[in-house]
Amino acid sequence: MRSFTYERATDTQAAVTAVARSGAKFISGGTNLLDLMKLDIEDPSHLVDISRLPLRDIEELPDDGLRIGAQTRNSDVAADSRVRTRYPALSEALVSGASGQLRNKASTGGNLLQRTRCPYFYDTAAGCNKRHPGSGCAAIGGFNRIHAILGASDSCIATHPSDMAVAMAALDAEIELLRADGSVRRVAITDFYRLPGDTPHIETVLAPDEMIMSVVLPSPPPGRQIYRKVRDRASYEFALVSVAAIVAADQGTISEARVAFGGVAHKPWRSVEAEDALTGRPATMATYRDAAEAAMRDAVGRGDNDFKIELARRTLCRTLAQAAQAS
Repeated sequence: MRSFTYERATDTQAAVTAVARSGAKFISGGTNLLDLMKLDIEDPSHLVDISRLPLRDIEELPDDGLRIGAQTRNSDVAADSRVRTRYPALSEALVSGASGQLRNKASTGGNLLQRTRCPYFYDTAAGCNKRHPGSGCAAIGGFNRIHAILGASDSCIATHPSDMAVAMAALDAEIELLRADGSVRRVAITDFYRLPGDTPHIETVLAPDEMIMSVVLPSPPPGRQIYRKVRDRASYEFALVSVAAIVAADQGTISEARVAFGGVAHKPWRSVEAEDALTGRPATMATYRDAAEAAMRDAVGRGDNDFKIELARRTLCRTLAQAAQAS
């Protein structure tokens, strides 16, 4: 690990001012950043500790929604009775992610900003455009079993690892960002992440002088919420494919549906195609299969990850069936 300087931010405005300096990065729980620093992948010259800022509240909103502070621990969000009652898919996603020890340390903002788990990103001897722009993508033509099947490019086929962000995408969450001038802007979580294109090292729309303040969940959508995660082992493993599905059905007809995938793209993947194929259709397996085909219409495998296309279809069908049956 290289040497760096450190300061503890005393308030939010001081934090965004401090991080605007060249080479500075925020640190909160540090569950991802510290590992990357030890591997010489991240090398900030200055760390701004925001872990003690007063951003840990889960607040009620007038529309029956919630505002979750960026420093709220993952375990606290998952256990909150309001989250479990109104947004069960979010609670399920958080519980399925990492271990209990990590959830007790990891923050909401940090979860959103965690980096990919592509093994070539972590191997400094391998070409990785995300880690070192212009060095190539070793995963293309390499071992790419866990990699993207949607939204990828010839520059990068990495996936985003967050479970929480997938559920939040289905819930139409918005992220509140504090700027250095004191203003706050809101960005839909589906617009917060960028697809790789030719610049996979630029992962979000977050500016250098901005900080995540909170996540806003609008009023709960109608219907049953389900989060399903398919992984190689039952505990402490990242998703091969995950699905957050929300289905409202009336007398056997789907009146509203939301679908988001994890483990398949550079960002939590909201599938408007699947939602359009579901809405107004009977809640039957034939409808779910049509939605799955629509969702994966543009999917591209790279060899080792070809199986993920069919896995995503089947996972969506099973999740939709479970959600519709209980809605």
